[in-house]
Amino acid sequence: MPSAGELLQLVRTGQATTRKALQEHTGLSRTTLTARLDQLQAAGLLAEGGQDDSTGGRPARHLRFDDRHAVVLAASIDTMHAEAALTDLAGRRLGHRSGALRVADGPEPVLGRIAQWFEELLAAEDRPVCGVGISVPGPVDGGRVKQPPLMPGWDGYPIGGFLEPRFGAPVLVDNDANLLALGEHRARYPDSAALVAVKVSTGIGAGLVIGGQVYRGIDGGAGDIGHIRLPGHPEARCLCGSLGCLAAVAGGGALAARLTKMGLPTTSGSGVRERIVAGEPAAVRLAEVAGRQVGEVLATLVCVVNPGVLVIAGDLAEPHFVAGVREVLYRRALPRATSSLRVEIGGRGDALGGAVALVVDTVFAPAAVDRALTVPSGLTNRL
Repeated sequence: MPSAGELLQLVRTGQATTRKALQEHTGLSRTTLTARLDQLQAAGLLAEGGQDDSTGGRPARHLRFDDRHAVVLAASIDTMHAEAALTDLAGRRLGHRSGALRVADGPEPVLGRIAQWFEELLAAEDRPVCGVGISVPGPVDGGRVKQPPLMPGWDGYPIGGFLEPRFGAPVLVDNDANLLALGEHRARYPDSAALVAVKVSTGIGAGLVIGGQVYRGIDGGAGDIGHIRLPGHPEARCLCGSLGCLAAVAGGGALAARLTKMGLPTTSGSGVRERIVAGEPAAVRLAEVAGRQVGEVLATLVCVVNPGVLVIAGDLAEPHFVAGVREVLYRRALPRATSSLRVEIGGRGDALGGAVALVVDTVFAPAAVDRALTVPSGLTNRL
């Protein structure tokens, strides 16, 4: 028998937004349905208002998830930069902070700055924080960063343990490519049954959303294409310790090192992008070649996953690089796998939107809502 949390899920996802539709969808009696909806309304999770045009009977009043009764804190940490946002439960931004921040400085300095930004954003906010979402440029398993090549000192560090006591809300951590993919799916391609988002910045990674859910693999390693080895590059030593990894050959860090050797000092993927935008011929040539190299790997990925949308984001997500990807992808992948494929440029990427979606999906999952409703004032205090 559907619970109150499952009813909220139906309303929140738009599957049923009137009492009649919920009754038809669930088979609940009117009395049981009313009791459970009353629970959700009393907890501040559900609102009712607005009517369909009448067709002769009593017009149906719409139910909606109350996305303004609490707020979410979200942060996106990159190798050389970070940003933070305060949003409502629909992802509408209420405040934003960003700045240069080196992930290699270690977890406590970086998270301390993030916490400072969060406190500034909350200074004039009286609604409770329902959750905190954190995007990081490394693999995540069980909420902790796991052997991250680009994040020295972060392996196994309890990010939740650092932030949760400060903000009194659950902290959810995921890989930046996963959250990029989730954010793109929710904001731009909600009808896509399979979406792949590739982030090409200092490193390279992919996120997969299949059936509306992030696919992470058995321990968070799905989509880690930056460590697929390319033949013919034995000199390219990756930060993971291997030779010939895609990230060590075609990532922004690798291109920055090559430009520096050419007499064009460049420190990161964002620096490479600046040189491309400025029309530096060497940077443009390197971006085109790197795009082809990434396209070789994506041709296989597209044949395996068969996505409807491929989003390329990050510092190198610009026309020269993406032209190189398309050139090789469409030549090497099966025509059946690319005939309905959309290849889109996603700009720098919005992992913040994915972090918010992760928090809302987790905190308001049916089982989580049902547990909270059994605790006196459990939802009204925190949510």
